[in-house]
Amino acid sequence: MPLHRKQLTYSERPNHAARAAHARGDELFRTYDTSAIRPKRSKAPAIVAAVLALIVVALAAFLILRFVNPPADLLPEGQTAVITVEQGEGAYNVGQSLEEAKLVASVDAFVDRVRELSAESALIPGTYQFAGGTSLDDIIATLKAGPAATGDTLTVPEGLTREATAAAVAQATNGRVSAEDFLAASADASAWVGQFPFLESAGTNSLEGFLFPKTYSVTVGDDANAIVAMMLTQFQTETAGLSFAYPESQGLSLYETVTLASIVEKEAAPENRATVASVFYNRLASDRPYLESDATTAYEVGHDPTADEVHADTPYSTYSNPGLPPTPICSPSLECLTAVCEPEQTNYLFFYFKPNASGGMDYFFSETYDEHQRAIAGN
Repeated sequence: MPLHRKQLTYSERPNHAARAAHARGDELFRTYDTSAIRPKRSKAPAIVAAVLALIVVALAAFLILRFVNPPADLLPEGQTAVITVEQGEGAYNVGQSLEEAKLVASVDAFVDRVRELSAESALIPGTYQFAGGTSLDDIIATLKAGPAATGDTLTVPEGLTREATAAAVAQATNGRVSAEDFLAASADASAWVGQFPFLESAGTNSLEGFLFPKTYSVTVGDDANAIVAMMLTQFQTETAGLSFAYPESQGLSLYETVTLASIVEKEAAPENRATVASVFYNRLASDRPYLESDATTAYEVGHDPTADEVHADTPYSTYSNPGLPPTPICSPSLECLTAVCEPEQTNYLFFYFKPNASGGMDYFFSETYDEHQRAIAGN
């Protein structure tokens, strides 16, 4: 067999020149820019990560603004609102009342939390007073405990005067809030204008007429100012849906509108408030704008007035003085305020009423004085 010489590679028997060339090649390889021939990396993962990070930051900011800082339109701390839970109302209806009173951010938020707490069937009917800033859980806890848990119950009937309201406050709180304290807190409407701008036309008169008739829950921490604020808030809430366009068209301010409504409260029956309101409007617009209401003098003298008293030249005599009396004479109901805002359109200038056999009153309306006299004579 022929002998084969083993093939030697270049590097197995290097000489000095070969080793130098090899070193230079290695150095060039290490420093050569190979980015053009490297595989391209996708930018998609980085973009997705950036978008997810932005979503997380935005969600965190929303949650902080939503739950740490309540929405700006919620009732502020220092103000109170009253809601009534009717028998048979579910969480959604209660949530609507709370949302309208600006005590919760939304009906859904309330309903969801009620369900989380399994309290759907535990909400007790009644009238509740809540302060602005009360937490959702505290509101639900109070609704589960019932209205008795919120303190004293104060009932202000329609037609009650400010002095009588003060006495009712003292009685309801067992003297904790005295009648004198309440009268002092409600003595000057201008002191409340900043919080309740609708009082601007009342000037420095008392809050007579604006202490809204309602049943209130008074907590043990409520002082006279808090109770007054509660009633003014209720007035604002109850009248929010009323249009005062008609009385304004007749030249009446809000204060004068409340004054007229307070007279209707004392002079009308539930079924004819709008008709009685029309009589007073017609009189104010007539050539002889005297209301001739005994009720205004009764407010002044504190009892059913005599014929001499109603004709006496005193500030509240609407026989001796044309137009409206200086102030409201009681707290009118929403129905009487509505009657003054939406009176019946009639030509009546007189009305006469007398007790009937069923314990109510019979009313007789007339367009002329002669008709009015015949109505009186015939009865």
